[in-house]
Amino acid sequence: MPTRPTPTERQRRLGAELRGMRLAAGKTTEYAAGLLGLDRTKVSNMESGIRSTSPERIRILASNYDCADQAYVDGLAAMADSRKRGWWEQYRGSLPQGLLDVAELEWHATRLRTLQTVHVPGLLQLSGYARAIFDSALPPLPKSEVELRVAQRMQRQRVLERERPVEYVAYVHEWALRMQFGGRRAPREQLQHLCEMSERENVDVRVLPVEAGAFPGAGHAVLYASGVVPQLDTVQLDSAHGGEFTHAEAQLAKYRAHMDWWQDNSLSCQASRDFVRAIAREL
Repeated sequence: MPTRPTPTERQRRLGAELRGMRLAAGKTTEYAAGLLGLDRTKVSNMESGIRSTSPERIRILASNYDCADQAYVDGLAAMADSRKRGWWEQYRGSLPQGLLDVAELEWHATRLRTLQTVHVPGLLQLSGYARAIFDSALPPLPKSEVELRVAQRMQRQRVLERERPVEYVAYVHEWALRMQFGGRRAPREQLQHLCEMSERENVDVRVLPVEAGAFPGAGHAVLYASGVVPQLDTVQLDSAHGGEFTHAEAQLAKYRAHMDWWQDNSLSCQASRDFVRAIAREL
């Protein structure tokens, strides 16, 4: 199997899971190397995501690590199956890897939930609204890169429209609805689009009004991507220097609690649509 100088977040995650499974079984890299007929350096590279592996090798390791969770093993095997090239690969070398990692995370998730406090969720954005967001970056992005980012963001939305669309829950704070990215017309059209998208069976938009007061997760935009099993869930946080990914159980539990709080304190689907339409009429 070839090595890769810059593994994707999904590849690093697979390696981390293989290492965790080995350590849980109390086995050494020498033991794993012997099972696969490799030297220990190649096993270490596999566990860091630098070296690719195959579904067959993952099943060999899992069996000898006494991992009885078949759904988990199947999930790892699927992560190792690289026969299909994702659509996001067309942007590799043109856009930051973090943007591609988010697209890949969304594509393979079984459910997506997001918390947004500054702008409408990316998967529900119109191109003009998205362009206004990217145009506000400092230092300014070249126009060519802005257009690439807008195009990639629009393609990310395929996850909501494919043959088996992902379930998407978007919790949006009222102030995100009132931010006027691109003047008044772009946000008005964006809010109308948000209402239309919320009518879809797989899309659930919930608004948290300012009257709700203080709320958890105020400092971050959060994406919670559910895996095929809970052990493979991932949280992605936005920051000024790019996205951050975490899958530590303590962090997953914290953000699941955040999602539960927003679910309990936000408006219902219909009340949220009415709320969004009222704000759109003010613009």
